[in-house]
Order: sequence, then structure tokens, then C-alpha cells
Amino acid sequence: MKRLVGSLAALATAATLFTVAPATAADAAKPKERSLVSVLTSDGNHFDRNAGDFDIVTEAALAVVAAKPNSAVGVLADGSVRATAFVPTDQAFRVLVKDLTGKTLRSEKRIFNTLVRVAGVDTIEQVLLYHVIAGKKLTSKKVLKANGTRFKTAQGENVRIKIRRSHGTPVISIVDQDRNDRNARVILKKVDINKGNKQIAHGVDRVLRPINLP
Repeated sequence: MKRLVGSLAALATAATLFTVAPATAADAAKPKERSLVSVLTSDGNHFDRNAGDFDIVTEAALAVVAAKPNSAVGVLADGSVRATAFVPTDQAFRVLVKDLTGKTLRSEKRIFNTLVRVAGVDTIEQVLLYHVIAGKKLTSKKVLKANGTRFKTAQGENVRIKIRRSHGTPVISIVDQDRNDRNARVILKKVDINKGNKQIAHGVDRVLRPINLP
């Protein structure tokens, strides 16, 4: 556990800066694009018993921006900026907390509070940014054509798309920096969230890890 917390602390010091070009007058005249934050909070933004939605990641993003108003995580609230996010379900965070603490927690609120206590806001910020590919809108069709492609995340490290087929159905994995755990997989029933806007998201069943956890 000490090695794990030490690794998380090291990650928190590896903050990266990600800037967005200021909007022009022409941009201001265009209809506003819907942001990912507005979509993910559209169900009321509260903890519940649905392990397949995105309450924890939403609360995590809001907590980071509340603590650090200038955080690059705020880009997810700016629909004018192209971005692709791989968003972990609440179940994905339950798995992460079990890996971190050895305990299986049922309550989404307890999972969230445990993450804040064990990892801290700075580390959560870096983990969230590792799920975002800034400046690119990758629809599910584009992801399916990206087998073997590496993408630089807003956190600064890369993720790699890996695709195989199982009985004709594509299995899309996001290869992260952690070699000790199963890679996150895209949930095919939760792709192209916010389709038609500049920001798009795909649900994943694990939290992406920008470091190799012991």
C-alpha cells in the first residue's frame, strides 16, 4: 500500500498544461456546441445504484474544477473545443478502489470519498486528463479504424487502441501504462455519447491508469 500511495503521489507532481486558443468573434456568433459535462450531468448528477452510468467520474471532474478552477479538466465543459473522452462507469471506479484498498465498496458515495482520501484531488485530476484526447473528435467508426494507433492524452502520456474480434464482434481495448491490470474495454452499448457535437465520449469498463501500479 505504501508503494501504491507513493506512486500516486509521484503522479500528482507530473501535472501537464493544456491550453485552448481563445475564441474569435466568428466563433462567438456560432450556435453553442453541447459539452460533455452538460450531457453527463443531464440525469440529475447524483450518486445512485446504477453501476453502469457515470456519476463518479462526473463528481470527480466537478470536484477537481471546484478545487482548481483553472484545471484543464474544465475543457470538458467547453463545447467549442474538440475532445474525445473515454469515460469510466461507476463499476470501473469500484474495481479501482478495490485494487487500491482491497475492499469492495457498494455505495458510490463511499467509492468517491475513498478515492479523494487515498489519491487526492491532484492525482484525480491527472487520471481524468489521461482519459481525454484533446483536439480530436474520435467517433466509434474512427476508433474502429485506429487499431495500433497511439494517441497523446491531455495528461501528457499516450494510450493505444487495440482491436480484436470475438465471434465477429469487435473488442476495443485502450492500452494504458499499467502492465499489471487488464486494459479498459470500450462498452459497445455506450459509444458516441454526445454525437453531433465537437465533444464525444465512449464508456469504458475500467479506469485508465497513467502509471504502472504495483
